[in-house]
Amino acid sequence: MVHVLGSRILLTPTDPERSRAFYGEALGLAVHREFGTGPERGTVYFLGGGFLELSGRADTPPAPGPRLWLQVADAREAHEELLGRGVDVLRPPLREPWGLIEMWIADPDGMRIAVVEVPADHPLRFRP
Repeated sequence: MVHVLGSRILLTPTDPERSRAFYGEALGLAVHREFGTGPERGTVYFLGGGFLELSGRADTPPAPGPRLWLQVADAREAHEELLGRGVDVLRPPLREPWGLIEMWIADPDGMRIAVVEVPADHPLRFRP
């Protein structure tokens, strides 16, 4: 196995400024670093234990595209906050049969993002 020291998700949006507004302002992700200038400018956001990098420009959105999984402390509170920021909520928070509370949103290119709350009694909260 290769010893992985770090990782990040790489996205190449169709409209980088629109995507920066979505991830930085609407979702409120903190910037880890920025690099380059002009249309080649890149922005790397913190994603809890990982990173999301927006760089370059694509002619078309990814298809079928990746999906992000973002864990939050309170999905219902996140729902209200994201609605207030004009985020495209595809589905409000619901408790799934597997026990997680999930809400689905979309970024400006239509990439689906699961906003997930792990309830206190869920097995993901426990380590053997």
